Amino acid sequence: MSFQAYLDSVEKQTGLTPRQLVELAAAQGFGPDSKARPVVGWLKTEHGLGHGHAQAMAQVIRKGDRISTKHVGTTGSHRDSGDRLWLDGAATRPADW
Repeated sequence: MSFQAYLDSVEKQTGLTPRQLVELAAAQGFGPDSKARPVVGWLKTEHGLGHGHAQAMAQVIRKGDRISTKHVGTTGSHRDSGDRLWLDGAATRPADW
């Protein structure tokens, strides 16, 4: 599953776009200086995410929308089309993203 697919799944599970979750996390005091464990715990408790999806979302909350190019352009199951993630919801993502 690509990183973007994880975020799309988080949106389906919570009804919130990744950007909305980032904003809610900021209101809770979570951001770039936060440790992963409390962010993951909050996402699991408050939003009902499983551990893997909470970790993916915590990465975005802590590190932003840029990801490693490790899987960009590869053919594996974890490939992403680019090194940026779309945070504004699957329904608004451009077809060429």
